[in-house]
Amino acid sequence: MDGDNPQIVISRVVDAPRELVYRAFTDPDHLAAWWGPIGNSIPREEMDFDVRPGGYQRWTEVFPAQPGLRVDVHIDLTDVADGELLDGVAHVTGQLPEGIEPHETRMRVEFHDEGEGRTRLEIRQWLPGRVVGPADQGWNEAFSKLDATLRNAHPVAVDVEV
Repeated sequence: MDGDNPQIVISRVVDAPRELVYRAFTDPDHLAAWWGPIGNSIPREEMDFDVRPGGYQRWTEVFPAQPGLRVDVHIDLTDVADGELLDGVAHVTGQLPEGIEPHETRMRVEFHDEGEGRTRLEIRQWLPGRVVGPADQGWNEAFSKLDATLRNAHPVAVDVEV
């Protein structure tokens, strides 16, 4: 991990309550529905979570367009506050895409109420320089999947005039 400052800093407001957004990051069924770049997936049977300080999140990301790739992500959780914070160090190994080597990355995700059933995510990630571009692109693609997943899990009420 390079330096004291995170290489990726994201502040994003999503249209879903904080508890649901937190579950999207901490419940294997929820995370499997949206994590990773478009086209990639996480086989549910290859996920193991123990979300608590000193716990972990482990999964394998697969690339259907490139069947030989299998990225193993093992996050050692250092700080967890239910509904508010996930902080830990991810160890990324496996059969990685070309140009990406095994690495560690610290990732901190904060969940803040924004009112009206919305949540502000504050994400900071400390990465080796060579993976910042792919990670940034991966977050952007994952957010489009997260938005769709949250819409389906939390339909917005529509006022209908009669």
